[in-house]
Amino acid sequence: MGPSQIWCLMVFFGFMVCGVLGGYIADRYGRWKVVFGGFVWSAYFSLLTSFAPSYGWFIFLRSMVGCGVAGVSQGFVLKTEFIPAKYRAYLLPLATIFWMTGSMLIIILGMVVVPSLGWRWMIRLSVTPSVVLIFLFKFIPESARYNVSAGNVQAAVQTLQWIAKMNRAELPPGRLEEACEKERGSWRILISSSFRRTSVLLWYSWFVASFAYYGSVLSSSELLEKNLLCVIDADPEHHVKHRHADGLCYCIPFGPSDYQTLLISCLGEVALIPANICLLNVFGRKMSLTVLQLLAAILFMMVNICTTMFGFTVLLFLLRSLVSMNFNVVYIYTAEVYPTVARSLGMGFCTSFSRIGGIIAPFIAQVLMSQSVILALSPFAVACVVCALGNFLLPIETKGRALLQNSR
Repeated sequence: MGPSQIWCLMVFFGFMVCGVLGGYIADRYGRWKVVFGGFVWSAYFSLLTSFAPSYGWFIFLRSMVGCGVAGVSQGFVLKTEFIPAKYRAYLLPLATIFWMTGSMLIIILGMVVVPSLGWRWMIRLSVTPSVVLIFLFKFIPESARYNVSAGNVQAAVQTLQWIAKMNRAELPPGRLEEACEKERGSWRILISSSFRRTSVLLWYSWFVASFAYYGSVLSSSELLEKNLLCVIDADPEHHVKHRHADGLCYCIPFGPSDYQTLLISCLGEVALIPANICLLNVFGRKMSLTVLQLLAAILFMMVNICTTMFGFTVLLFLLRSLVSMNFNVVYIYTAEVYPTVARSLGMGFCTSFSRIGGIIAPFIAQVLMSQSVILALSPFAVACVVCALGNFLLPIETKGRALLQNSR
């Protein structure tokens, strides 16, 4: 296993360890605190990574970054709790645009900064958006739903009044009354009779969502870097196969066309957002997850087909679209299916299971890929098919359903 696989695993390990902890704290003490703390933490340790004096320090600091990112993921819960049921299927998928923008910026940084200034400056520049966002957090309120569950009704009313004023509207007459929930952040809710089956199936669904997503990302870069893809119109430099000598792998450096292929495949993460919105509104969350996983399984196997470079780019484009759409839908479903008192903890458990998939993906997509392309792609396809069946068996459909406040 190479250095790139090791530091990638450590980021996922930090995320996995802190995912549940971040969810528990968010349910007990507030979503805003966890998300803000996660951004500060991840930005700080990411910046420190650029000054790492040794590879050991680099690995440790990247695992600390993963812990911060686990807190940042609770931002999806915070956002979900502010969006009305009829708009969630429209607005939440649009968040993929910002994820794609970040992915493309990283590729562009790698293309422009690394050859001239090195990886340290690439990391420093990549921290800039997080630093800017930290100063914008004063415009982001705490979840009114959380405040109600915590007994802070007045704080919830103030947030709702602020939102109403911003929208030039008025709150409906009456008083907001809700009993304080003392069992916030209890893992027992997740395995209660009401949610046990849902939780188990969701944990596996998240595992496969991450496994397939990072499998598609890492497989595409691995196929290009080691020239393992089967194309009939390859450039002269891509006719040279990778070779091993004394345990070392001599790879083909990324050229402009390779970066272009990765950028185009990134666009695939947002190209099918309209289709994603249609699936969510017409078929619901469960059927959308099932369809997307089955299509992803087919596309994983099609990547091994000999084609032109254009055809390979199209396949990557479609594969990235499907696995990204699936990740987005499973985020939406998880935030909708659990009650407010355990929504963040439920999300925390799910994201921790997803990191297990992220940890395993490099062993398949990068290590096994050198031995056999079809052997490396098959586990991703099989996992997607099994997950599609599990998604079909989910007992709760959340399409058009209001968010639950408690488990009763």
